[in-house]
Amino acid sequence: MLLKIPYGKEGKIDLSIEDQYVSGIIEPNEVLTGDEIKIIRSAIENPINSKNFHDFLADSKNCLFIVNDATRPTPTARILEIIYDDIKDYDIKFIIATGVHRAPTEEEYIQIFGEYYETFKDRIYAHDARKHEDMVFLGKSKNGTEMRVNKLGVEAGKIVIISSVEPHYFAGYTGGRKSFLPGIASYKTIEQNHKLALLPEAKSLALDGNPVHEDMIDALKNIKKEIFAIMTVLDKNHKIYAATSGDINDSFTAAAKKADDVYAVSIKGKADIVVSVVKYPMDIDLYQLQKGIENAKHALRENGILIVVSKCRLGIGEETFLSTLSSYDTPEDVIQKMKTDYVLGYHKVVKMAEINLWAKVWAVTDLDPDVLKKIFIKPYGSVQEAVDNAIKLKGKYTKVIFLLDGSVTIPVLNT
Repeated sequence: MLLKIPYGKEGKIDLSIEDQYVSGIIEPNEVLTGDEIKIIRSAIENPINSKNFHDFLADSKNCLFIVNDATRPTPTARILEIIYDDIKDYDIKFIIATGVHRAPTEEEYIQIFGEYYETFKDRIYAHDARKHEDMVFLGKSKNGTEMRVNKLGVEAGKIVIISSVEPHYFAGYTGGRKSFLPGIASYKTIEQNHKLALLPEAKSLALDGNPVHEDMIDALKNIKKEIFAIMTVLDKNHKIYAATSGDINDSFTAAAKKADDVYAVSIKGKADIVVSVVKYPMDIDLYQLQKGIENAKHALRENGILIVVSKCRLGIGEETFLSTLSSYDTPEDVIQKMKTDYVLGYHKVVKMAEINLWAKVWAVTDLDPDVLKKIFIKPYGSVQEAVDNAIKLKGKYTKVIFLLDGSVTIPVLNT
C-alpha cells in the first residue's frame, strides 16, 4: 500500500507499507456539504435565540469583531465576504483572539482576512495577554477565575464573534466562549482557567462535567455586552459543512453537535502503532504539535508507539513549554513538579509527559532533533524510517492506525 502523508501547506510524503499491518486509515468523517455561501447566509438569517444580524447592527456604535488567529482554520475571510455589505458602513474594529499565542505575521493576517485585509488593516488589533495595562477586571467565576479581558472588549458597544468549532483536547471543543477565554483574556486569567485542564474530566468531546468549559461559561457571564456569534464547522477539506449564529452559548452548543458528525470517528480497536499527522495550518509549531499526540492516544494500546508528523513551520512556539519540559530528567519528575507548582502551560507539559509513562513517542518534523530529545521524543528523518522501525520493534503481527488529521480527529472506540 502506498500512502500520501500530508506535510506542510501543500507537501505530501510517500509511505509504503504492507497491507497486513494497516488496521485503519482515519480521517474526519465524510459529510455532505453544500453551497458555502448559502450555508452561512442561512445561519445568519436564522439566528438561535437572538435578534437577526441586521437588527443587531442597526443601533451599534464601536462594534468589536473577535476573530481567530492563524492556528485555527476558521473561514473568517469567507464570512467577511458574505457580511461585508452589512458591516462596511459601521464603526467597527477587529481583535485577533490570540490567547497566549504571538501576534500574526503579515502573511497570516492575509490568510485570516483575505482580500479584506487592506480594507480593515488600520482597525485590526492583536491581543497581547501579557500586556497588563490593556486588561480590565470584570469579576470572578464560581471557581475563582478572575475575568480580566482586553479593554477593547469592555469599551465596545457590541461584539460579534467569528469562530469555528472542532474538538479540543481539554476544553471539549473550540469556539464560542473560547473567543473570550482564552481569546482576549489576560495571562493570569488564562492560567487560572487552564489549571483545570489537569483534571481527568477535561477532555475532548466533553462539555457536561468538563471543569475547563464550565469555568469558561461561568466567567463569560461577566461580559455585559450584546454578542452576536457566527460559528462554523468545517469538513476534512476545510469546506464549510455547517454554520450557526446568534446567542454565543446556544450557537456554540448547536455547532458542537455538528462537529461530532465530522470529527468523532469510530474505530473497532486500538493499535500497537499510531501515526498522527498534524496538518496545515495546525502544523505551525511544536506547541500545537502536542494536540496531535493528545488525540492519537485514544487509538493507541498501552506500550505502543505513537509517531507524530508535523512540519512545525515556525519552530517551537511557546518557549516556556519547551524550557519547562526539557528541564527534567524523566516524565515522572515533570508530572510531580507541574501538579504541585502550576503555572500557565504546565497542563500541556503534563499531558505531554503523561503519555511517556505508557507509550513511546517518535516524531518527524523540521525541528532540530536535539530539541525533541530534550522532551522525551525520539526524532526521525522520515516517516518511512519511523514506521519501518516501529513495525520491526512491535513484531510481524502488529497493527498500525493512521490518523491523517490528528489535531482535530478524535478516535472513539466502538464498544
